[in-house]
Amino acid sequence: MHADLQINAKPGMGESSPRLEDDALLRGQACFLDDVRIPDALHACFVRSPHAHARLLAIDAQEARRMPGVVAVYTRRDLFGHITSWRMPLGFPLAALPDNTTPFALAGDEVAFVGEAYAVVVARSRHEAEDAAAAVQAEFEVLEAVADCRDAVREGAPPVRTELASNVLQDYTLAYGDCDAAFASADIVIEDEFWMHRGCGHPMEGRGVAAMLDPATGTLTVWSSTQMAHELHYTIAHMLDQPEDKLRVITPDVGGGFGAKFMIYPEEIVIPAVARALGRPVKWVEDRRENFLTTIQERDQYWRVSVAADREGRLLAIRGNFIHDHGAYTPQGTNVPYNAASSMTGPYTVPAFSLRVQVAHTNKVPVATIRGAGYPQAAFAMERMMDKLAATLGIDRLECRRRNFITPEKIPYTKPLKSRAGVPLVIDSGDFPALQRRAAEAIDYDGFEARRQQSAQAGLLRGIAIANSVKPTGRGPYETARVKIHPSGRIMVHTGALAMGQGIKTTLAQLCAAQLGVDPRAVEVVAGDTAHVGYGMGGFASRQAMMAGSAVSMAAARVREKALTVAAAILKTDAEHLTLRDGEVIGPEPDQRVSLGRLAMLLKGVPGYALPIASEPGLDETVHFHCDAQAYAGSSHACEVEVDPLTAAVRILRYVAVQDSGNLINPQLAHGQVHGGVVHGIGNALFEWMGYDANAQPLTTTCAEYLLPTAPEVPNIEVIFQPSPTALNPLGAKGIGECATVAVAAAVIGAVEDALRDRGVRLTEFPLTPVRLAELIDPPAQALSS
Repeated sequence: MHADLQINAKPGMGESSPRLEDDALLRGQACFLDDVRIPDALHACFVRSPHAHARLLAIDAQEARRMPGVVAVYTRRDLFGHITSWRMPLGFPLAALPDNTTPFALAGDEVAFVGEAYAVVVARSRHEAEDAAAAVQAEFEVLEAVADCRDAVREGAPPVRTELASNVLQDYTLAYGDCDAAFASADIVIEDEFWMHRGCGHPMEGRGVAAMLDPATGTLTVWSSTQMAHELHYTIAHMLDQPEDKLRVITPDVGGGFGAKFMIYPEEIVIPAVARALGRPVKWVEDRRENFLTTIQERDQYWRVSVAADREGRLLAIRGNFIHDHGAYTPQGTNVPYNAASSMTGPYTVPAFSLRVQVAHTNKVPVATIRGAGYPQAAFAMERMMDKLAATLGIDRLECRRRNFITPEKIPYTKPLKSRAGVPLVIDSGDFPALQRRAAEAIDYDGFEARRQQSAQAGLLRGIAIANSVKPTGRGPYETARVKIHPSGRIMVHTGALAMGQGIKTTLAQLCAAQLGVDPRAVEVVAGDTAHVGYGMGGFASRQAMMAGSAVSMAAARVREKALTVAAAILKTDAEHLTLRDGEVIGPEPDQRVSLGRLAMLLKGVPGYALPIASEPGLDETVHFHCDAQAYAGSSHACEVEVDPLTAAVRILRYVAVQDSGNLINPQLAHGQVHGGVVHGIGNALFEWMGYDANAQPLTTTCAEYLLPTAPEVPNIEVIFQPSPTALNPLGAKGIGECATVAVAAAVIGAVEDALRDRGVRLTEFPLTPVRLAELIDPPAQALSS
């Protein structure tokens, strides 16, 4: 399918055009969900469970309904006839999962995590809705809750929901080769256990939904801060039995997604349902506490891994198991644990492999994809085992990795496992040894010992580590782009991709402008509006530059060719003699020029007259770029830290990220994506602890308790791109945003462990907070720090 694609850079590649989004953002003129102004809009507040697990025996909303400003209170029973199902549909329902695994639009008989909504209050203002929500009375029978996924899988564990026969949603093994024989013949066998703790997405802007029914047309318009407008369109149409042609979903400016908005939530169904029922606009915007209580999280995972190797440190086999905390429900499949299991071998050759996965329900917020979607967990386990193998053999950590890399001559390299869609895992391009060499050179790995001694003189412990990763990017099967030149001369790009603050509008405008010979500022990009393109996949899996970018480039090239053909007919010259510049088609003679707007006007047609050429009307082309295979982006990250043994404080001194993201469209934006990914990974490694007590009550529900990295904690991040272009798309591009996160926790934690090498401390978990690190350092240091 891709034999005709070239990996040479297309027009518009490699230029750091200024971000088109920034002017509105810096002037405060962007339109986020809460900025959407709808006349006479009502405001909603959800009534949420204070219990992690309880039977919901009765709801009394009479007092709430009598309170000032209240228009309506809906429980699940009140939604009868307004929605087609009490349960949410399973997102991307390809895996065989039980019917009773998805969340409810509103809970009815039972609640299964703190924050699960069982009623919604609609009032004239948010504060009136909140006051009334507090007045809704509910009678609960508190049931035993399960907070730890290890407890959830044990025989006799209380059910997370009474409808469940078992808390184990899935129990499977991914395997190839003969692990038993490999371990029996191995010179070296090592084993370790790992814990990757829960974390949140925490976009700048939380979730939000607004909905309005137009009584004149019956059209329901929904605004949502989502990563997938078209999937939301489909789901609302299904859940509300709303005619698809009388439903429009608009995504305004999105203040970050990070995977937390890559699914459909119950609120996105309930708000349109009540807006339609009341015949009045309704808006709901979550506050930060709601974000902690209800927006999906990712992990916990508890791993046990064994590695077999020969005396030279070459891997023979890996086997093990892990338990994945899936939370109370399954909103969108089980891709996080599958991604982790299937990607554990990373950029290394592993002859035999066996990993058992147990996906367990707990009475906590449901789990789905946060930036990295399982790949950081796998990289952490793999890279920590590579460090342990090197230490066991007494060889350099980088040399141990070098002996096990998938070498360039083996690429394209087909891994023996398949993706969750049953597609072979084929690393299509890359040079992993070169990435590691570049990272080691950039951080001066060979000169580290002198720096270690310098820190020791100040009473500080210094450590260094390098971690490698590889991740599939550009998930298909397609993305849509429509490029249209209006008779006014306006150039429009409409796409099913989503703008979430990453600069995708700039990227797409840059690609379109290069084909049409205009400045990128002359191109207007509309993303995430179902009124303009009928199909789209949205923003996730580091896909948009590859999929939407390819679609835009191809659609703009078709518009260009059509414009040149029409101009040639009008100017009476050959198309090959024409050029496009500043919105005009220019011929070889001084008076031979015609604007793109004029060409679009002529192609609009005049009654009774033929079009200038035999063609479809308009300068308007739509492309659905298809690609089922994924392009693999590699990285090698180097981190150097200092640890204060008295306080257990960790300071990152240097961070180098060497990335293979194929050809770059906009290098400045690409650097920004890496910076964001690394900072997110630093948060995972050292700060972000989503705590629950033994009764599954959340302990960290504000940003004073759940710490995020801020400017003083973030080092200068040195970004180096070392591209191996892919042949899977015409741009030769690969993903960036998620790939920059995958190796970070392994690099940071590895560097901290290296700093503590003389103290015999082994680090196998994240986040590594100062309190936890103090517990792991020697007893005198613990006593002093306390």
